[in-house]
Amino acid sequence: MKTILENNYSYAQQLIIALVSSFFGYHLYQEIVNPEKSQLTLSIMLVAVTCFVIDQYGRKSQNK
Repeated sequence: MKTILENNYSYAQQLIIALVSSFFGYHLYQEIVNPEKSQLTLSIMLVAVTCFVIDQYGRKSQNK
């Protein structure tokens, strides 16, 4: 049980991943159906920033 609680950000990370995934999926759908309304570039940048931030905080808590 102690190893599960070491990463304080795990629940927040899972929530952020779910939100970003749904945002990316919606904009990918918009790119396929209505390319003029799509903001796929913005969602790809959001995925990259999210990946970087989660990786950064994940390492920080694992190094303790």
